[in-house]
Amino acid sequence: MFNRKMKLLAAGALALGLGAVPAGAQEFINVLTGGTSGVYYPLGAQLSKIYGEKIDGARTQVQSTKASVENLNLLQQGRGELGFALGDSVKSAWEGDEEAGFAKKLDKLRAIAAIYPNYIQIVASEESGIKTFEDLKGKGLSVGAPKSGTELNARRIFETMGMSYEDLSKTEYLPFGESVELIKNRQLDATLQSAGLGVSSIKDLAISLPVNLVSVPASVAETLGAPFIAAEIPANTYEGQTEAVPTLAITNILVTHSDVSEETAYQMTKQLFENLDDMVAAHAAAQAISAENGPKGLPIPLHPGAERYYKEAGIL
Repeated sequence: MFNRKMKLLAAGALALGLGAVPAGAQEFINVLTGGTSGVYYPLGAQLSKIYGEKIDGARTQVQSTKASVENLNLLQQGRGELGFALGDSVKSAWEGDEEAGFAKKLDKLRAIAAIYPNYIQIVASEESGIKTFEDLKGKGLSVGAPKSGTELNARRIFETMGMSYEDLSKTEYLPFGESVELIKNRQLDATLQSAGLGVSSIKDLAISLPVNLVSVPASVAETLGAPFIAAEIPANTYEGQTEAVPTLAITNILVTHSDVSEETAYQMTKQLFENLDDMVAAHAAAQAISAENGPKGLPIPLHPGAERYYKEAGIL
């Protein structure tokens, strides 16, 4: 009787083992983005949808965060599988730059792809009279959420221009949408936003009242060096903007971590590039994403799964 029970138990255990879901089939993918009025969120939401539909058995969700710095710290802790981040924030995280918001080197970070560039977009109400960066002196400016990638960009630009937040009459640390609402209500003069072209927050502001896009000299990019480059916001990107405006650009990176399986990272990379039309439908900034540029200029190692994709595609 005892032997019969043991056999039944063993058979049951074997049946459970045989019936278990294959490794990776119940993969959970949490996509870390940014504020809902930025570019990261609509692109992340679309990626989450693509992964849920195209990766067998994947369960996905999109999480709104304070963007780059928070995303990178969450990835290091294993509290997300994919995150959007600015290139200079990724570099600072890999180096363990405490001033930038990283208490130690985030050694688990791995790259999926360099994607589209962020543009430093400084927008002021026309009535403020702000047209150049120096005109910000004595004015009120929102520099983005505290220790966000945008705020780190702002700090570096101010230093390079020989200025600081102390030159402002008021410094606000607010997400894009809240910054715009303050300008609409005449409680703030300008907002600095590091985002893809055509970001919804600035579109909304430009439709609501006359604005000036503030120029940033190319010399700032030369002084800061990689990953910053001189760039232009093309004419007619926003309502009433009739001329191109000089500024800086910096590459965004899709980041994962070393505990994500090779197969999952491979699929995340593959499905991104095989569904670019859907990404562009979510936001025009995705027009700049290409597989050829995916492995270029990365300050952290590629995940082996992403590397496998680029090799199969003949890019590496």
